[in-house]
Amino acid sequence: MMKDMKPFESLFLDLRGQRHHVRSWGRIGARKLFMLHGWGDTSVTFQFLVDALAGDWHVLAPDWRGFGQSARGADAYWFPDYLADLDALLRHTCPREPVALVGHSMGGNIACLYAGIRPARLSHVVSLDAFGLPDRASEEAPGRYEKWLNQLAAPQAFRTYPDVDAFARRMLRDNPRLTPEKAMFLAGHMTEPDVEGGVRVAIDPAHRNVNPVLYRRSEVESCWRRVNAKVLWLGQADPAWRRGMGIADDVYRAGAACFKHFSEQSVPDAGHHLHHDQPAQVAMAIETFLNDSTYSSELQR
Repeated sequence: MMKDMKPFESLFLDLRGQRHHVRSWGRIGARKLFMLHGWGDTSVTFQFLVDALAGDWHVLAPDWRGFGQSARGADAYWFPDYLADLDALLRHTCPREPVALVGHSMGGNIACLYAGIRPARLSHVVSLDAFGLPDRASEEAPGRYEKWLNQLAAPQAFRTYPDVDAFARRMLRDNPRLTPEKAMFLAGHMTEPDVEGGVRVAIDPAHRNVNPVLYRRSEVESCWRRVNAKVLWLGQADPAWRRGMGIADDVYRAGAACFKHFSEQSVPDAGHHLHHDQPAQVAMAIETFLNDSTYSSELQR
């Protein structure tokens, strides 16, 4: 581990008949905080954010199915399974009291959706650069199903690297804000040995298959309207990435307006992995939000 890093423990839980890896930081008995990683990532992504937390927290972060050290599936993954896995995790680790979730990207979208499906289960939701996906037209359905079938017939694969150093260099190219030390730490936990003596990212290649089920933003927003938890959206100061993902400003605002108790905050000098780029700022925003007993139920702009 890097200097001054908070140590974690690896837990392996049987959830819905599958082995799930969960990282645990902090003191058992402290206030629980659950962190949910995004697509193509693992729970180790939150190490720098956990290091920056000032309070006494027991942080629990699962590897989603097919990611990291959690069990691999067959040849397909379905979004509702993430909701069911989260539900099982919360029943196992925190069966009674409402909990707080922090989710990045896909993890943030899962957290916000779950908050509307189980409105009494959550007290707070922090969504890191996650604001849903663009609506998909029904005319896309035949082509999406055909592409999915073609991918199942010709299984996907991730690129391999000669060693962990090579993967760390790739991470630095993707995100110049990372330090070499941080990149090496992440790369060491996000890769696994390849049969040819190199390494590959620790993700089931089936995650690369297109989702044949079209995204219906109206359905997602219906769930968001049921959310009773306090919600904070933390995102990049520059909206270019969001717009590039197909979420125009009016769509973003319409989504934000669905939540009863909503606030938002931008993080300067940060990319999509804002918890890597500015962990101290993100940690402060999260803890201020979670500890603010005078939170206003009105939209905060």
